[in-house]
Amino acid sequence: MERYALPAAGRVVVVAAHPDDEVLGAGGALALLAAAGCALTVVSVTDGEGSHPGSTRITPGRLAEVRAGELRAALARLGAGGAEVVRLGLPDTGVAGHEDGLAAVLGDLLPGAALCLAPWTGDVHGDHEAAGRAALAAARAAGVPCRLYPVWMWHWATPGDPRVPWQRAARIDLPPEALARKRAAVEQFASQIRPLGPGPEDAAVLPPAELAHHLRAVEVVFG
Repeated sequence: MERYALPAAGRVVVVAAHPDDEVLGAGGALALLAAAGCALTVVSVTDGEGSHPGSTRITPGRLAEVRAGELRAALARLGAGGAEVVRLGLPDTGVAGHEDGLAAVLGDLLPGAALCLAPWTGDVHGDHEAAGRAALAAARAAGVPCRLYPVWMWHWATPGDPRVPWQRAARIDLPPEALARKRAAVEQFASQIRPLGPGPEDAAVLPPAELAHHLRAVEVVFG
């Protein structure tokens, strides 16, 4: 797999369907971009308020604010505390119904950017795929290169899985400092990696076995 060269300067727009997607899928890349002095705009398409729909411990509105705070803390751990965060507030699990409007909003943010990073359009998650399609459309219209990072793929794909277009994949190698920053950033998402309570409705969304896929010394993007 060939190596992907991140921009050494300029502005990068990072699209995430939910707060934590960008850190899980491209947190190491964000650390490298921040260290290089790139300006980062992080677009939270939804607030991730639907991660625990049956919970009696936390309301969706409160969860939205918790996750926004977790993202801010995670960005600080990546060395990107100065990143601009744009919260669009689209409904969690309902991004596909707002895809055209999302593309229009991203179209206003992307002109002049050096790169757009967005969720992979084959991730087998409706919100991820819709956010990725909207980002691709907006980036093409703006003439901005766009690379797509997988999140859920690491949960369902197997080695050599024919559903994964490995011929379009490139790797981003993470030096020890960037990987350490990513690990520290992932730890900030307590609402997702630890149970909210003892019941199954409050179970962790991201168990250790799944997190292990995201905490390797390489990230993958699709062209």
